[in-house]
Amino acid sequence: MKLKSSITSFALVVVAVAFGLGTNAESPYAAPAPPPLLLNATGATFPAPIYSKWFTEFKRVYPDVEVNYNSLGSGAGIRQLQAGTVDFGASDMPLTDKMLGDFKFKVLHFPTVLGAVVPSYNIEGVNQELNFTGEVLANIFLGKITKWNDPALASLNKGVNLPDSDIVVVHRSDGSGTTFVWTDYLSKVSEEWKSKVGSNTSVSWPTGVGGKGNEGVSGLIKQQPGSIGYVELIYAVQNNLPFGRVKNSSGTSVKADLASVTAAAASESEKIPADFRVSITDASGKTAYPICSFTYLLIPEKIDDPAKKKAVKDFLHWMLTDGQNEVEALSYARLPKDVDARELKAIGLIN
Repeated sequence: MKLKSSITSFALVVVAVAFGLGTNAESPYAAPAPPPLLLNATGATFPAPIYSKWFTEFKRVYPDVEVNYNSLGSGAGIRQLQAGTVDFGASDMPLTDKMLGDFKFKVLHFPTVLGAVVPSYNIEGVNQELNFTGEVLANIFLGKITKWNDPALASLNKGVNLPDSDIVVVHRSDGSGTTFVWTDYLSKVSEEWKSKVGSNTSVSWPTGVGGKGNEGVSGLIKQQPGSIGYVELIYAVQNNLPFGRVKNSSGTSVKADLASVTAAAASESEKIPADFRVSITDASGKTAYPICSFTYLLIPEKIDDPAKKKAVKDFLHWMLTDGQNEVEALSYARLPKDVDARELKAIGLIN
């Protein structure tokens, strides 16, 4: 009886192997697991730290899906999505009507988090937190204020021993949503900036040196004494760079943090349109930090591949629910609850 049973068991193994069925998870004859479905995306450096964390966490929950994200700037995200070389893009700048018209397909905007762009600086002998106004920042980046002890800066920072040294302006060299947020704000607070430079992901800078990505600008500020540049809040925090307070439209000097970014979004929530394309720079509200922005995933409305369509929808749902619990640890602010709820419904527009 034992011999007959052994022969039967061996026969079953042979049949299983022959038909590629395997016998159990430990069997050396089991077929290898298929590779995960790959989603390719490119875009903004502004949210890159949280996106990196999210895509890693998402793969743990959905092991059959992997997102390959290249942090190349909002301009690259928009261009590559338009060219069809990525499955979705990422931008801190909501696309204009003209930009949307240049696409051969409809693009949906999904805000992911809120962040702040801060004036960060490296001044030898100055460890204090400096105060700025929009007008002063515009004049620095216009090249009109060239010394750290300029009266306009000194009057805002009484008691600080500002040196008689040159200001080195650092800006982005690539197409950048962070640049859009910065220049959008300066255009709202300075007519001269608006008329001479304007707002966009790339502008013709009146002065300064360029660095690629938030990483490049942070690195230049850290290396160059006397410098000032604009970076997303998390990059200043991660690089231990000082950054200043900025006077808002209510006349209050506010430091960028979770509370002041959330306050900016809350003060503008009623103005957010159905397609989520909105600027919240120079927001009203006494406690609102004035240089804040949503950052967006740009998703094609029509995704032909059923597996990719499901994976994108699954990620958006996870991002808007569990993913929001991850953002504050990286100095981003959660989406307002009403915006979050509206986005969950908007996932249904993807077909």
